[in-house]
Amino acid sequence: MTVPVTLAAAGAVSFPVLPALILVPLLGALLVIVMPRRRPELLKLVAVSVSVVTGAMSVWLFTAFDTGVTGFQFGTEQVWIRDLGISWLLGIDGISLFLVVLTGLLFPISLLAVDPDHHSRSYYAWMLVLEAAVMGVFCSLDLLVFFLCFEAVLVPMYFLIGRWGHGDSARAATKFFLYTMAGSALMLVGILALAFMHADAAGEALTFDLVAIAEAQSLSTGAARWIFLAFALAFAVKVPIFPLHTWLPDAHTEAPTAGSVILAGVLLKLGTYGFLRFGLYLFPEASHFFAPVFLTLGVVGIVYGAVVATMQRDLKRLVAYSSVAHLGFIILGTFSLNTEGLEGSLLQMVNHGVSTGALFLLVGMIYERRHTRQIDELGGLQKSAPVMAAVFTLVMLSSIGLPGLNGFVGEFLILLGAFNAHRWWAVVAASGVILAALYLLWAYQRVFHGPAHGDNAEMPDLRIREGLVLAPLLALIVFMGVYPKPVIERMEPAVDALVEHIERNVDGFIEPVSRMGADIDPDDGDHDSHGEG
Repeated sequence: MTVPVTLAAAGAVSFPVLPALILVPLLGALLVIVMPRRRPELLKLVAVSVSVVTGAMSVWLFTAFDTGVTGFQFGTEQVWIRDLGISWLLGIDGISLFLVVLTGLLFPISLLAVDPDHHSRSYYAWMLVLEAAVMGVFCSLDLLVFFLCFEAVLVPMYFLIGRWGHGDSARAATKFFLYTMAGSALMLVGILALAFMHADAAGEALTFDLVAIAEAQSLSTGAARWIFLAFALAFAVKVPIFPLHTWLPDAHTEAPTAGSVILAGVLLKLGTYGFLRFGLYLFPEASHFFAPVFLTLGVVGIVYGAVVATMQRDLKRLVAYSSVAHLGFIILGTFSLNTEGLEGSLLQMVNHGVSTGALFLLVGMIYERRHTRQIDELGGLQKSAPVMAAVFTLVMLSSIGLPGLNGFVGEFLILLGAFNAHRWWAVVAASGVILAALYLLWAYQRVFHGPAHGDNAEMPDLRIREGLVLAPLLALIVFMGVYPKPVIERMEPAVDALVEHIERNVDGFIEPVSRMGADIDPDDGDHDSHGEG
């Protein structure tokens, strides 16, 4: 057993880098608002510069992160409302580190790649506000501050979809807002109930400190299960898990390109991160109890998302449904409740953000040139845009999970963890890999191969600026597929601590395989992997 997860001294620095990750984009948004609107190129320069500074701080966190420490690093605490026990309590560990880095990477890429066609000042301001709110979600260790940031994400994303989107963007934005707002309202009730019940049971002052509440485990089994469901509904809508996914294809299809990149790459991870950070940590017994339900929904999402993606005629909508399938894999790994599954789900969060973000950028570049996303109106693009076809091939193969690219590592660990825990779910989920190859290869063939008719024969190839924007994502696709060790060694202590936390608080729970390659007692082969509890 390890010591309880606490705010570690390791990684502490004199400069409050985590508050800066939130405040710098906010201050950048204020600066953009007061600037003259008639200088869109200057507005973009300021927004990109602010986002690059934020991204540079997140990369510095990756390099300065102490891989040998179990606990939260770079912690800061500032009392906000003393009587209610609310503090600006920030910290990151191996679970949140890579989502912070992913956020810091995707926002400057999105701002560089796409220029808004109107109202530039508002567009850049909302993008920076969105970045600040997302950073707050991934760094917050106070439940109420987490909730405030979790909800704050909705407002800028609503305006980005509704004001700069395409087609029926207003309806898609409203649907996105109402779905996620409804789930979050129930989570607020759960947070308040959890804090007050913990204070009564422990005989202590009211607190919303995540670590204090999680380590105390002071709730009764029944209460914990009900409150877990309140949290789980909010996270399930945000992921989204089947059948709560119906807002996602509409939001993706109608959103501007940058909005789709951020929505797929970062915002969907708020739900999967919520399950890991708050669901499993605060409610280990309830997570174990409801694991079969979420494993089933994850597998259904994998198969359903792949089948429906195969039927799509809109290329962007196809990529949107592929996200439903990939997020099903992440849920499968999370609720396997073992080291391999949790590490795989974390890796896949990052991999999905990189690969699907690149896919949406490429689809946006095709739309900018051809003004259509209908697959049957495209075709033969490889002849006129061979470099774009090559880049699309690499990104597509990473999304499929080709060995040697980033998607394979995450999916392999997820399937390994799922097989060790619940082998039949893993067997069914493996079909999702085959279906992913089917719909992505078929879409690629119809878009890039065959005869080129009309404007398709004259479509411009990838420009140098576009190639430079995509280059970091392409480099990560290859690097994380060939050498994932720097990522795994940083997340491993936090994942091990979380699994041991579950072991301590769930009667009869034994992780089936604590590390890859560990010996398995042959006499235990027919036993349920979660034990009798």
